[in-house]
Amino acid sequence: MKLFFSDLSKLIKFRLTFLVVFSASVTFLIGSRMQVARGEVPSIDWGNWLILVAGGFLVTAAANCFNEIIEKDLDKLMTRTMDRPMPAGRMTTGQGLVLGLIMGMLGTWLLGKLNLETGLLSVFSILLYAFVYTPLKRKSPIAVFVGAIPGALPPLIGYLAALGHTTNFTHVDYEVAGILFLIQFVWQFPHFWAIAWVLDDDYKKAGFRLLPTKKRDKTTAFLVFLSTLILIPVSLLPTFFGFGGYYIAGVSIIAGVIFALLAFKLLVKLDIDSARKVMFCSFFYIPLVQLILLFDFIGK
Repeated sequence: MKLFFSDLSKLIKFRLTFLVVFSASVTFLIGSRMQVARGEVPSIDWGNWLILVAGGFLVTAAANCFNEIIEKDLDKLMTRTMDRPMPAGRMTTGQGLVLGLIMGMLGTWLLGKLNLETGLLSVFSILLYAFVYTPLKRKSPIAVFVGAIPGALPPLIGYLAALGHTTNFTHVDYEVAGILFLIQFVWQFPHFWAIAWVLDDDYKKAGFRLLPTKKRDKTTAFLVFLSTLILIPVSLLPTFFGFGGYYIAGVSIIAGVIFALLAFKLLVKLDIDSARKVMFCSFFYIPLVQLILLFDFIGK
């Protein structure tokens, strides 16, 4: 039983799936608070929040499952992935496909109950991640740009899910949803590239080309640094557009500067240890900023 749960966790990439669901659930609460403030609903609908969490988890798990089916033979070549259930021979691709389809259909159905937009975005996310981003990883570094789109959809999905079946979408809703998407979209470039720098030797075994220049060099390091700099003004957009206060602005600046300093050290040293620090900083950055935005927004 322990091995089963361990394999299931590897199959659905549990930590990644949890981060995705966390992001969507936080922005759901932001969207719900927006509706409460406008008097459209009396309080946050926690039942819908649970539907979002369950549906988002299943959809993300399905996308990861399809990704592993497609990359099964490639996963056998890499040290970090060779023990996943399918490349290790503990699960067949047929079993993985059945699990993926069940999770994908059930998750999409759940999200579709919230509103049509949420359901359609979930399907789009699965298709783009599993069937466009995944094969592109061996062809071109543009895969990072493509992968950043489904990777940035969770906050957009979460916010739209909070609006339910209402047709009263205002320009403010589009602004907030777009900015939440944009922050996570930009964040993914230093995040992806730092991971790719750390794992480049392993990735090369499978032919993955995720670094901008396909190697650990000054240009790649500069682009990592540049992307962290771009993230700072982007993270200030909630304050600029009035739905975030000074707390989120302060935290975003501090976190962004730390992120950028670590990326600058990578630019100077060009070593794996510096890239690993950028990578770990990226893991903390997005949940911290989103949580502070939520608390700041609730307190307004």
